[in-house]
Amino acid sequence: MLIRAGYDIRFDTAVETPMMAMLSVHPSCHKALTTGHRIVASPDVPIYDYLDAFGNVCTRVTVPVGGLTLSCDFTIEVDGLPDPVSPDAIQHPVGDLPDDILIYLLGSRYCETDRLSDTAWSLFGDVPAGWQRVQAIVDYTHERTEFGYQHARSTKTAWDAHQEQRGVCRDFAHLAITLCRCMNIPARYCTGYLGDIGVPPADAPMDFSAWFDVYLGGGWHTFDARHNRPRIGRILMARGRDATDAALTTTFGPAQLTGFDVHTDEVSG
Repeated sequence: MLIRAGYDIRFDTAVETPMMAMLSVHPSCHKALTTGHRIVASPDVPIYDYLDAFGNVCTRVTVPVGGLTLSCDFTIEVDGLPDPVSPDAIQHPVGDLPDDILIYLLGSRYCETDRLSDTAWSLFGDVPAGWQRVQAIVDYTHERTEFGYQHARSTKTAWDAHQEQRGVCRDFAHLAITLCRCMNIPARYCTGYLGDIGVPPADAPMDFSAWFDVYLGGGWHTFDARHNRPRIGRILMARGRDATDAALTTTFGPAQLTGFDVHTDEVSG
């Protein structure tokens, strides 16, 4: 299956404003690209990339006085299958986890394990460990939380989402990640493209999406607390402990988002 994806994102500012962006596909996706993938800046200002500690492609650019548009358009090949389901994947004892996985058990900026630990154990302590426990956490998060773009807030944490019972896809992910970590299941935040492929089209503008991975049975597995069903055509951009590590853009000064258009569509081969 071929998917054409990309974006046009506009920022306006009255002063030069440094920015860090994670708007490239993840290096693990590079071999699947069937066209070039390049971020185009308008006006044509200098930009450069580096890899962060989580293996994400980070782009550094300074938004000039008057503003900047970042654009990208590419085609990528995916297998066309829903997210794999592995119901027999086991939960590892913490003592058996690889060293580099332990960080995904810790609390982080948006995932306050200390505030939700008692709640998690009271809800899921009697659920069999492994895939079944993760699915129970996803079911709980999905059923408890009302989705709506009007509920978005940059400061909202997993605790806030749990108490308010509403949010956007990143809030669903943060809450499920936190509950998993409370149950000693490593979980990491993911962001990228997810078009309406194999599902009825949503009555809303296309956006980027957030989901999460858990470490079970010696590998990472994808879960999506907002949609709570295997989906087709995920294109990973960045991942980390939470949205802090995978923010689409981070500005170091005043810059206003004034244009935002994302496209993700299946195309004929």
